[in-house]
Amino acid sequence: MTKPQIWIAAFLTLFIVLFLLQKLTEKKKTPQKPNIVMKSESQKAETPEGLIASLGCITCHRADLTGTNNGPSLKNIKQYWSRENLINYLRNPAANMSGDRFDEYKKKYPNFFMPSFGNVDVKKLGKIADYLLK
Repeated sequence: MTKPQIWIAAFLTLFIVLFLLQKLTEKKKTPQKPNIVMKSESQKAETPEGLIASLGCITCHRADLTGTNNGPSLKNIKQYWSRENLINYLRNPAANMSGDRFDEYKKKYPNFFMPSFGNVDVKKLGKIADYLLK
């Protein structure tokens, strides 16, 4: 064998040894599962409860919707609202806050500010309305 052939054989041998060493020390990769958490979180956000939480309603009305010092209870509101009226109220509260009940709320919750949800999809507001009116 000539010197160049010896160098090539040594290089190939070293390459094979390093390749085998890398394969032996390589950590076994477990196949990644699809991100189920993200799907369930997005599905959860599409439920009425998830929508209510994501829009921040629970800040003033509490998670169980019984109200706080900042906002009234949302329990048993079907005696005051129809589905369409509630959706319209959620889209533009300032234009739909008239009547004795709202005058009472203004006294009871002086710092109460109901945000407008006019930028939220009407279908989502419909889900919320259906949930609150059941």
